[in-house]
Parts: sequence; structure tokens; C-alpha cells
Amino acid sequence: MIAGILLGPSLLGFVAPGAASALFPEQSLPYLAALSQVGVVLFMFLMGLEVEPKLLRGRGRAAVMTSQAGILVPFVTGAVLGLFLHSRLAPEGVDRTHFVLFMGTAMSITAFPVLARILDERGLARTGIGTMALASAAFNDVAGWTILTVVVLLTRAPEVGISVATTLLGLVTFALVLLLLVRPLLQRMVDIFVRRGALSNDLMALVLLLAFGSAVASELVGVHALFGAFVLGVLVPRRSDFARALVAKMQDLVVVLLLPIFFALTGLRTRVGLLAGFEMWGYCALVLLIAIAGKFGGVSAAARFSGLSWREACALGALMNVRGLVELVILGVGLEIGIISPSLFTMMVIMALVTTVIATPLLEWIHPSPAAVLTSPDA
Repeated sequence: MIAGILLGPSLLGFVAPGAASALFPEQSLPYLAALSQVGVVLFMFLMGLEVEPKLLRGRGRAAVMTSQAGILVPFVTGAVLGLFLHSRLAPEGVDRTHFVLFMGTAMSITAFPVLARILDERGLARTGIGTMALASAAFNDVAGWTILTVVVLLTRAPEVGISVATTLLGLVTFALVLLLLVRPLLQRMVDIFVRRGALSNDLMALVLLLAFGSAVASELVGVHALFGAFVLGVLVPRRSDFARALVAKMQDLVVVLLLPIFFALTGLRTRVGLLAGFEMWGYCALVLLIAIAGKFGGVSAAARFSGLSWREACALGALMNVRGLVELVILGVGLEIGIISPSLFTMMVIMALVTTVIATPLLEWIHPSPAAVLTSPDA
């Protein structure tokens, strides 16, 4: 994330414009954008694969409360911030309701993949705190992307000349096709995987075809392509290590090759120079403060109220404050559909970077023991 920003106009383009234009020639940007879109679609599919539906059930009162507070409190604080910033930073002509809903959604997101990796690296993945954090993040992902789907639907429907009712009908049809046709096909593919004992090339090709087909279908009904890829990932059966085999086969290509292109393009869109003056940096500081306070405060307070100790509650708050790549994807959607301005995009990218960087040191300070487990009998 840092490298992508440094390669853009915020640093390289400022100190060495010639090197920046040589590295990213203007005529190459459409091709990089296409590769970037492919990478993000595959990443969203992988993110759907990593969301465990079973984590959303049976995790106790504390998990339910932190899940709800983890999206509700930052959504409300982000929406209030959106009301304040609409007349100051929103692009001209953007509906206030749409802008407020987007800001609330952007503030409430937790990066599930980044969170999972932090827990794994610290040996917390199978502890009470780890499973509760994963359950809460899974709920955040599903709820956050659902709200964002509504925002994109409301914003894009008038632009593409499709009524909201037609888009909703298309979404219902899309959902029925996924449930009645695609899901049984995925079950059949799992059976073939079990018989063969390996993920063959023809199965892999069919999975990719379904992922991109789902992305195209969601784009055609007036919603963003990323939603279709994410939903298909969630629908893939988790039994017999089929989903794990898909992740293992796709992750290196996506993470090592395609996502760095997305980071580079995000860096090209991030212009720190737009934040000139005390007022703009004040808005940036306000965005960062609201983002941290809403997520960390909401989750910590809910977890403490549910019976956890303050140390455990604050550890959950620190974990749930991770935004990471998922936030950048959402911000890219917002910039693409014109609901946020380049200056606000830059502020939000800085917020995503800061909240991601401070998560692990903050967790280490609050919860230094990787072997610690929850003591609450209700957890």
C-alpha cells in the first residue's frame, strides 16, 4: 500500500516527474487498469472464499454484540461525518443521502483477509479473541458490501438509464440463478474434486469462468462487478478442502502480480498535494479520528458490556480497526462512480493506510500474550 502511494504523484511524480512518466506512460494506463480490474475481481472472489459462513453462527452474545457494534457505530459516526463533509468535499451534484451512506459504509469496513493474517502470524487464530474477531469481521464484510451494493445501485441506476425497480428485479433474477443453478454446479464440482483428489485444470477454468461470469452479470444489472465475484466466493462449498485448494492455486498470482498493479493505480489516484492548507489537513485528521474512534470505540465498548475484560475488549477493537486493501477497493468504487472527490479519496486512502499500519503495534501493546484466551463464560 505504501509503495503504491509513493510511486504516484504524491512522491515520485513530485520529485521526479520524468521517472514517473517513464514508469507509468499515459498510454499504458488503460491496460494497467484492465489488469488491475482483473486482479481486484479475483481478489474479491478470494475474499468471498475466506469468509466462513459458520463464523456468523453460534459465537455467543459477545460475538453478536461486537459484530453489530463493529458496523453500526462506525456507520453512524461515518454518516454524521458525511453530513458535515458533503457541502465541503463532495463532488458537485452528488446526492447527499448517497454520499452519507457511502461514508458510513467506508468507515464501517474491516479487512477480513488482513485481519486473518494478523491473527495467524500472532498465533491467535484459534483462540477466543481470534474466532470472535473473525466472526465479527465476517459479519462486517457481508453487511458492509450489502450496504455498498445499495449505494452503488442508487447512484448508478439513473446514470445508466435503468430504473431502481428494474435493477432490483435484475438482482433478484441474478440471486435466483446463483442459488438454483450455480450453487448445485459448485456442489457437483466439489464431488469431482473429491473423486480426483486434486484441483484439475478443467475445474480451475470452470471456476474462473463462473467468477468472471458472475462479475459481468452483476455489472449488467447495474451493480458493480466486484459484488458478483464476492458473492460467488461466498457460495463455494467449504467441505473437502475445495475452497482451500482454490485459494492455494490462485493466491500467489493475485497477490504477487495483479494486486501490486492495483496498488500502483491507487497511488496514481492519490494526490497528497490536493490537501494543501490547514483546512484540508484538518479534514483529513477529522476523517482519521472518526474512523479510529468509531470502530475501536464501538467494538471495545460492546465487547466490554458483553462481559469481556477491558484488555480483551480493547484487543478486539484494535483488530477490528484494520481497513487494508478492502478499504482501498471500496474507495476505488466510490471514486469510479463519482460519489467522492479526488481530495476526499486521498484522505480516505491515508486513513486506510494509517489504521492498517497501527493495528499490529496497538494489538501488541494491548494484548502482548499470543496464548491468551477469552475468560468470559459467555464467549
